[in-house]
Amino acid sequence: MDLGLQGRVALVTGASRGIGRAIAQALAAEGARVALAARSPDGVRDAAAAIGGRGYVFDTADLEAVEPLVDAVEADLGPVDVYVANTGGPPRADDPLAFTVEQWEAAHRTLVVSPMLVLRRVLPGMRERGWGRVLAVSSSVAREPLAGLQLSTAHRPGLLAAFKHLAREVAADGVTVNNVLPGYTRTERVDQLNTSRASSEGVSVEEIQKRIEGQIPMRRLGEPREFGAMVAFLASERASYITAQSIPVDGGWIRSLL
Repeated sequence: MDLGLQGRVALVTGASRGIGRAIAQALAAEGARVALAARSPDGVRDAAAAIGGRGYVFDTADLEAVEPLVDAVEADLGPVDVYVANTGGPPRADDPLAFTVEQWEAAHRTLVVSPMLVLRRVLPGMRERGWGRVLAVSSSVAREPLAGLQLSTAHRPGLLAAFKHLAREVAADGVTVNNVLPGYTRTERVDQLNTSRASSEGVSVEEIQKRIEGQIPMRRLGEPREFGAMVAFLASERASYITAQSIPVDGGWIRSLL
């Protein structure tokens, strides 16, 4: 199936590894001109070289870096047609009241404010051109809270709500706005969370892994490429009537109806 992404300019943040890299790779495979942004200079350089994209050093926690990033991407590749807001999750803690004020503010800055500042730059152009795709990589905890992930559980629904509002505002202009919710996916982030959880419970990482897989109807973790395929489809011409949605890619983990 031709997804109609040939020559489209796509900006993917958090793209040096894991889910972000898989998304960038899926978009590049469809012919998009992909800008990969991430904090690690070496990581983003290597990822960009591997998929044939262009790398940019960018930290979502640095709000002052948003304007220079968009300026550089537009100068190098052209106006952004597809924006994928992706970032690593905030830290976990067994005590939901243990987080500092600085951690609460940092989570809000990276998960909510930074994507909205990027959209303030790229969304007007999408509307003027009559075509655009906006996607946020959220988390299943935005629908179903998970112990230890209080910061994600509190802030990610805020971006879902903001995107829901935006989607209705720009739908008539040919721009779609959606969220994609990963469940347990085989990434370094999940490995780190499992290690932290195993340490706090005094059990092995293997025990945590087995317990998690038992909670997933498919009895396995997802692969980043499976998530990348969904994002590539939603970013495509073929998904032109899908907007204002939050779509899980979680192997059936979320139990709620909505």
